[in-house]
Amino acid sequence: MAIFGRNKKQLTAQVNPAVYDAPFGSSYAMGMGGWNNWASPIDRQAAVSVPAVNQCLNLIKGTIAGIPLEVYSSSTGAELPMPTWVRQPDSRAPRSVTIAWTVDSLIMFGQAFWRVTSVYGDDGRPASFEWIQNNRVTTKLDTLTQEVDYYMVNGTKVPDSGVGSLVTFQAFDQGVLVRSQRLINSAIQAEEAANVGISSPQPTGYLKNSGADLPDNQIQGLLNTWKLARKNRSTAYLTSTLEYVPTSYSPMEMTYNDSIEELAAQIARAFNVPAHMINAEHNRSSTYQNVLDARKEFMAYTLAPYINAIEDRLSLDDITPRGQVVRFAVDETFLRANPQDRLAVTEKLLQLQLIDLNQAKEMEGLTPDGSNETDAPDIQ
Repeated sequence: MAIFGRNKKQLTAQVNPAVYDAPFGSSYAMGMGGWNNWASPIDRQAAVSVPAVNQCLNLIKGTIAGIPLEVYSSSTGAELPMPTWVRQPDSRAPRSVTIAWTVDSLIMFGQAFWRVTSVYGDDGRPASFEWIQNNRVTTKLDTLTQEVDYYMVNGTKVPDSGVGSLVTFQAFDQGVLVRSQRLINSAIQAEEAANVGISSPQPTGYLKNSGADLPDNQIQGLLNTWKLARKNRSTAYLTSTLEYVPTSYSPMEMTYNDSIEELAAQIARAFNVPAHMINAEHNRSSTYQNVLDARKEFMAYTLAPYINAIEDRLSLDDITPRGQVVRFAVDETFLRANPQDRLAVTEKLLQLQLIDLNQAKEMEGLTPDGSNETDAPDIQ
């Protein structure tokens, strides 16, 4: 992402970030500058056709998309009024949709892109965005393929600042489609092999004739009759001169089900998702864990890398004014304790006189006494 100009002071933040990962494949050129289209050796649509991949992907991005964004003071931690784009980055889609596809790009490709569609007139900071698919973005690299010279969207160079420029999000690794390409390819092949076995339940093979040779038209008729008979019934009849010789194993003999289950567990590990969340756990005797503890573990080990990548990028000075940070309301929503535990904590705080009654009501989302919130509804 390039910088945005201000009337009094030039904003400094992320400017065309460096290439952190080693290049893959032959899409990188050396010498006169390289090109990178942020693609991957595996097609995304083929990858999500694997149920385990789709489950892990939807579990992570669906959870993060359901957590609202808020603006806080970096010094006091107090919640601040949020600009419109925090509530809805893209005017054409709900916030949850934009965040979900941003997380999707980070997980699958290790990169995500937003394009600036409007800016504020007073300081030049972005006022609205749109999510851009990774396959629409190409990148001109320097001669050593270590720095980004400029970005292009749909083959057209984008400006370095203002409307049309790109905000780039970097994940903490390469992306699943790159670092787990062999695993996902194996899962795709296992699904395809199982589908072939289901569509043709009998072992494939050939008919061996130990008698006189038959003309081509009789051979074709015999094969068509054999195919139709096997479709209608499981029992077939052959003459004394014909023998059926199978050339492949049945799906049960090929252990497709066991292979798919094992690959599902491996995919859960690749996404850093607990296997039991996608029903891929071989040993079902898991220890007891309450809901809040499970959510804390899921947050710390699975969601945090993507949440931090989005929060830190949106909190940079070229988007958010200095002294303010953008954060997901994880504690207030996803990690919120049950009502009985919250009331016990609130009661203890009131007894110690650490908070007053109005503050206790605010903690539970109730209208404090004397508030005018009910008299003046929030209308845009």
